[in-house]
Amino acid sequence: MQFSGTDRYIASPDLMVAVNAAVALERPLLVKGEPGTGKTELARQVAQSLGLPMIEWHVKSTTKAQQGLYEYDAVSRLRDSQLGDARVHDVSNYIRHGKLWQAFDADQKVVLLIDEVDKADIEFPNDLLQELDRMEFHVYETGQTITARHRPIVIITSNNEKELPDAFLRRCFFHYIRFPDPQTLRQIIAVHHPNIKEALLTAALTQFYELRETPGLKKKPSTSEVLDWLKLLLAEDLTPEDLRQSGKDALPRLHGALLKTEADVHLFERLAFMARGRG
Repeated sequence: MQFSGTDRYIASPDLMVAVNAAVALERPLLVKGEPGTGKTELARQVAQSLGLPMIEWHVKSTTKAQQGLYEYDAVSRLRDSQLGDARVHDVSNYIRHGKLWQAFDADQKVVLLIDEVDKADIEFPNDLLQELDRMEFHVYETGQTITARHRPIVIITSNNEKELPDAFLRRCFFHYIRFPDPQTLRQIIAVHHPNIKEALLTAALTQFYELRETPGLKKKPSTSEVLDWLKLLLAEDLTPEDLRQSGKDALPRLHGALLKTEADVHLFERLAFMARGRG
């Protein structure tokens, strides 16, 4: 079972090594990187490449680890008991399976994505240590022990918003997705915009990388944002000369696809003002 990328996902050699190492070690793969560098999409493409079903657990700030295992709906059971419903005699009728339970109980190996684990409380990853390590958990209300029928491939993503506990990190295989170099980015763009003209692509990437290197930029544009920007350039039928002309004024054409904070827009407006002053 080897991952080697797909026709829709350009994976670097070290990323392919990381995925295959995590699969071989049967450990979760913890993937970090800038937002928009394809961490979530990696899990989907691993599932597609290996021909496996996928289960996605998108973590929010309010998410608790217990929700990934199961939830006991005591309120519904109390209501049904008041109504005389016979279902109340079987507590399992009020147990809602979480994403880990679904992955453990699947008929075949699955890819389990735990997306943006750093959004939740700091105790969230600690609360999953034993379950991810032993691939089993106990259901106190029914007395069951749920054990994985087939050990899932677990991919965990993080945007580095907070530090993860050392005990959690020890149980993972780690990989940081670096922002792609120009050659790799061209390969990614070729997948999404195969008909883009070379002159326009060269002018756009030159301006894009100059923008990313601008000192003081609060949020650097990512891979997904450059793809959106190129889509807009093609829709507007802009030429390389159009881009070079806008570059002289510092603020890129259709910059809303690239600059996502007010501070960064103001930064480029100041640069444009200074450029005009020098002119």
